[in-house]
Amino acid sequence: MIFFKSKERLLTFLLVLFFGIIIFLLGLGSTGLVDETPPLFAAAGKAMSESGDWLTPKVNGIFRFDKPPLIYWLMGLFYSLPKNEVWDSFGTISARLPSALASLFLMLMIGDTIYCWPQKGERKLATPIVASLSFALSPLLIVWSRTAVSDALLCGNLGISLLLFWRRMASNKKENCISPWVFLGLAILTKGPVAFVLAALTISSFLFVQKDWRDLLDKIKPKRGLLITVLLSLPWYVLELIKEGKPFWDSFFGYHNFQRYTSVVNNHAEPIWFFLYVMVIGSLPFTPFLFHGIFEAFKDLITSLKKGSPPAESLFIYCFCWLGSVFIFFSISATKLPSYWLPAIPAAAILLSNSFEKLQNQRKAFSSLVIINLLILLGLSIAFFLSNIWLNTINDPEMPNLVSNLLDNGIILKARLFFFAFTFVGIVLFVLRSQNTLLYLQILLFLGQAFLMPPIRKLGDTSRQLPLRNISKQISNYRQGGETLAMIGIRKPSLHFYTKQIVFYESSAAEGVLNLFERFNFDRRINFQDKPNYDNEYFLVVIDKYSSREEHWSNISHQKLGIHGIYNLWRIKKSDLNAQATNLLNNGFGANWRNKKVEKF
Repeated sequence: MIFFKSKERLLTFLLVLFFGIIIFLLGLGSTGLVDETPPLFAAAGKAMSESGDWLTPKVNGIFRFDKPPLIYWLMGLFYSLPKNEVWDSFGTISARLPSALASLFLMLMIGDTIYCWPQKGERKLATPIVASLSFALSPLLIVWSRTAVSDALLCGNLGISLLLFWRRMASNKKENCISPWVFLGLAILTKGPVAFVLAALTISSFLFVQKDWRDLLDKIKPKRGLLITVLLSLPWYVLELIKEGKPFWDSFFGYHNFQRYTSVVNNHAEPIWFFLYVMVIGSLPFTPFLFHGIFEAFKDLITSLKKGSPPAESLFIYCFCWLGSVFIFFSISATKLPSYWLPAIPAAAILLSNSFEKLQNQRKAFSSLVIINLLILLGLSIAFFLSNIWLNTINDPEMPNLVSNLLDNGIILKARLFFFAFTFVGIVLFVLRSQNTLLYLQILLFLGQAFLMPPIRKLGDTSRQLPLRNISKQISNYRQGGETLAMIGIRKPSLHFYTKQIVFYESSAAEGVLNLFERFNFDRRINFQDKPNYDNEYFLVVIDKYSSREEHWSNISHQKLGIHGIYNLWRIKKSDLNAQATNLLNNGFGANWRNKKVEKF
């Protein structure tokens, strides 16, 4: 393998691998799925493995055209492994592995790319570690790499593709250019045309600032490469379009791509500078080094435009174009989400390592950046020491005991101690004028996240998801004669995932009563595992305690079967539901379920 050509290169690979395994894989299946989106992905992947239909993703008895199939295929593959329900009791390892492995492989690619870059200083081993940890320790990436959605997989495939493109352009060897186009095809199969757009913007902007752009373009073989990408990514789209026709076109291309970009979807409207905030947060607590790295890359770009530069020395310029392309493209988008920044994080990590590389010859800048970084750490320390003030502002209706649990479990105390130690070590390193201050602080942060994150994840799972798993077990035990299942108020797709049953989700409003009444008669759903008996005179309801206080629900005669957290399990006779629905109709209310949003589970 390429990594084993030298002992130092192998050591770099192993160190990065060690850090990556701890950050991305350790305890991956120790908690349940987090609502709302991950259970939808997991359910679709699991349905593929159990039904044998690997073409069309389905969740809760309806098509899911939210994303292309690669994420579902990978999840389904892991769900198909022998004894899955034994070694993956929560169903979360299989669902999260595609995200975690994609981030791990990209982390390894970042480390090896930086190692192979002809550095001018004496940090051949340190710089790849700094770049890799900058990527893996991004707060955004830590979250999404352990989440069962497609964002981290897109980041992984697209990031590997773009790094391979640069490595080919920077190389003087005459080689075929196949692998970057393959990964680009996989990225398109992960989240659609946006992957191609981001790659095209990055490479085009980079070639624009290169004097020898024709030679660089020739190295990546665009005609042959585009054919590879198309042959890999296009067949599923064609087959799905042939099979499902207009509903697929309208949902995937219309709603989930064009409409999301041109108009605000699901109230995700943000100002045009939104991703500046996200970039700052996404690199904490080392954001000052990122901005310094960006500034240094911009200076290199200006120099390159004037004098030119060898392709092998253009990595930071390339990453500047990469980060800028993602930033501009999504800043223009009407719909903005923090996860849209993930494709830029690999570029940001490499640019941060640019700061590390350049600061060895910039002592004044080094001191200034370390001081700013220490102020950020001090601010975090003070914030945790003053936690009694801001903790009381937290009001999560799904976790009413969150604040007391945080204090009882000692998580806040651990955070206080860690950030105090973090700040103290930073001050000591600054006094000692260590040129490896950034690396040492990254290693300390790595230890801190391994120390703090597991109890936080456990607390969140116990408070928010455990009640849903318990009530799902009770439903499986109590369900009689294929009773239909409904969830009222707070909507949790994990209920469908854990019960393996069709679930009718409705709001707590009066219209929800009417909707449920009509849907039991007209909205007939069947999935591979669950075939509800719509003629059964009873049905089961999971309703949160806030919705259960609504008069139009509480007045319906019901049998209380159990309480888990904020959720109640009721059995209701359909005739009692019908009576309440008739009463509401007579009072001027009407059903609105036929006007539901696209693919609202």
